[in-house]
Amino acid sequence: MRIVEAKVSDATYIALLARVTFTETFGHFFTDKTDLYQYLDQTFGVQKIRNSIEKPNNIFWLAYIDELPVGYAKLKLNSPSKFIVAENVCQLQKIYVLKDFLSKKVGHSLQNELLSRAAMSNSEKIWLSVLKTNARAINFYEKNDFEIVGDHDFQIGKENFKFQAMAKNLI
Repeated sequence: MRIVEAKVSDATYIALLARVTFTETFGHFFTDKTDLYQYLDQTFGVQKIRNSIEKPNNIFWLAYIDELPVGYAKLKLNSPSKFIVAENVCQLQKIYVLKDFLSKKVGHSLQNELLSRAAMSNSEKIWLSVLKTNARAINFYEKNDFEIVGDHDFQIGKENFKFQAMAKNLI
């Protein structure tokens, strides 16, 4: 496995991984697939990902196994949360791995890179949102010292998703 910090030229890989992994994770929740496809187009377009990589507060990583991109992560620096009282907070915005590679500990490796960079950023805390029914992800984060700090909803088309916010001290 190889983890690299993504560049703008990697936007196509990230956009494709984002579409596939989001669909693998959430696709079955959509009663109207048009809502899913519209969300994918709006959120994971190649140009939108390029623009996101170029923002100084965003850092992306790609994970490769046998030269194939199999996962990605995104850290957003200076990203306050209504659930956290702290001066300098960052957000673990995304860790997604293709389903066929979950057993290879790709997510753990991506998280280690992300947490290392978050700690170097002088952030006091890091937070994330996870679907309340995603027991695998919640267990993963709890094993890595994240604690539940609140609940929130997220609407995509006709679907309402229940999320919980989790946070971890970095200092």
